[in-house]
Amino acid sequence: MEMNGMIQEVIGQFEFSGSLEECIPFGSGHINDTFRLAFRTDAGIKRYILQKMNKRIFTKPEELMENISGVTSWLRRKIEEHGGDVERETLNLLESHEGKPYYVDSEGEYWRVYLFIENATCFDSVENDNDFYQSAVAFGHFQRLLADYPAETLHETIENFHNTVDRFRKFKEALALDACGRASGVQEEVQFVLDREALAHTLCDRQEQGILPLRVTHNDTKLNNIMIDDETGRAICVIDLDTVMPGLSVNDFGDSIRFGASTGAEDEPDLSKVSFDLHLYEVYVKGFIEGCAGALTEAELDMLPMGAILMTFECGMRFLTDYLEGDHYFKIHREGHNLDRTRTQFKLVRDMEEKLPEMKAIVEKYK
Repeated sequence: MEMNGMIQEVIGQFEFSGSLEECIPFGSGHINDTFRLAFRTDAGIKRYILQKMNKRIFTKPEELMENISGVTSWLRRKIEEHGGDVERETLNLLESHEGKPYYVDSEGEYWRVYLFIENATCFDSVENDNDFYQSAVAFGHFQRLLADYPAETLHETIENFHNTVDRFRKFKEALALDACGRASGVQEEVQFVLDREALAHTLCDRQEQGILPLRVTHNDTKLNNIMIDDETGRAICVIDLDTVMPGLSVNDFGDSIRFGASTGAEDEPDLSKVSFDLHLYEVYVKGFIEGCAGALTEAELDMLPMGAILMTFECGMRFLTDYLEGDHYFKIHREGHNLDRTRTQFKLVRDMEEKLPEMKAIVEKYK
C-alpha cells in the first residue's frame, strides 16, 4: 500500500480507530479526488471514504461542509426516530482532531471523511424500471425527512443555480454579444428560447409569491447518487450532498425526469431517437410521491409536470448559451457538441408540452 505524504498527513488528522490496512482510489466521480480506506479494529475491518474537495468548483468549502454537516445531523436524528440504520441510510461524517467535519492540509486543500456504506452499490445508468422507481422513492423520502428543516439557513453553494429567469437573462446577454459569431447559424434554437420567456418565469414567480415553499434540495438527482442495497435491491441512501442548498422540490423532481425519462442520450445527434417516455415518467411520479409521503403541498404536486419542463428547458438554454459563448463551461468532445445537447433538450420540451395533459393526469392518479 503506497501513499503519498499528503494523504498520510490527512489521515493522521482524523479520529480513526484501528490500524490502516488499505488506501485505494475509489469511484467514478469527476469532481473530487476519492479514496477508500480500510482500518483493522478489534471488531473487524472498518472502511471509510476520504475525499479531497475541488475548490475550483466549490469555492466556499467551509460553507459547503456546514450545509452537509447540518443536513446529515438532521437526517441521523430523523432516521433514529423511525428506527432506521443511521450508518447506512445517510452519510456519516468523521470529525478531525480539531472537532471539525473537514481538515485543511498544509497546502490549503480541504479534505473530509465519510463512513463507507457496506453492501450497497450505485449505478451509472437505469437498467430497469425498478432502478428508476427506487431512485424516485429515495429522493422523495429525502424531501420527507427534510420537510421541516429550515432551508433558509443553508448556504447557496452555487448562486442562482436554478434561477431560470437569471439563466434567461444570461442567454440574452450571450446572444446580444455573439462573441463567436455563431448566432446566425442557430436562429431556430434562439427563437425557441425567446418564444418561452414567460415559461422561464413559471416557477420563480410562484416562489416569490410564496406559492411554492423553499425546501432543502439536492440539485443533482441522478440515479448514481443513490445507494442501492445489494441484497434487497431497495434504495437506502442519498449521497453526494455537495450541491444541497435552498431550492424548489419540483426542480429536484424535474431534473430526474429530464435525465431519466428520455428515450435518447443527452447528446444524441439523431433527434428521431429522442422523445419523452410517459411510462418512465409514471414510474418516477409513483415512486417520488410515495417517498414524499404527504410532505409536499398541493401546489408543489400540481407543479411537478412544470418542474420537468422547466428543468429541461433551462438545461437546453444553458447548453445553447455555452455554445454562443464558445463552449467554455460544459466539456465538449466534438464540434457542435453543445448544439446537439441543446437540440435534444428542446425536442424533449416540445414533446412534454404536447403531453402535458397526460403528465398532469398521472400526477393526479398518485397524489
